[in-house]
Amino acid sequence: MSAKKLFLDFLKPKSEYTNRLSYDDLVNAESEIGRTLFGPIPVGHQREFFQHRKNIWIWYERFIDAAGVAQEMTIRYEVRPAGVFKKVGGNGYQKIEGDELDNFRNAAKKYLELVKLKLYC
Repeated sequence: MSAKKLFLDFLKPKSEYTNRLSYDDLVNAESEIGRTLFGPIPVGHQREFFQHRKNIWIWYERFIDAAGVAQEMTIRYEVRPAGVFKKVGGNGYQKIEGDELDNFRNAAKKYLELVKLKLYC
């Protein structure tokens, strides 16, 4: 069952759908919600934002740049007792602070609210 079908058929309670979907289906459905948090996605771009595990969040973006070269970026956020840390590509973890931390917290909060409202209520 596609995630779009999940959102289009309002005749059955949402819980009937979520009980039949696989883990991957649910991650994809959640990611469809998460990718909308940051405004319109430019043509030719792919964006994903989702909670992978309780303390792990993933941001993924893929696009073709002005030179026609495919660009891809994955950021992994880890929420730890000592703060929120990000890992970009194969680099090490760096603690995020200030506006970046505020932006992450706001995005995660909005994501959880929308996923709960649109998918699991």
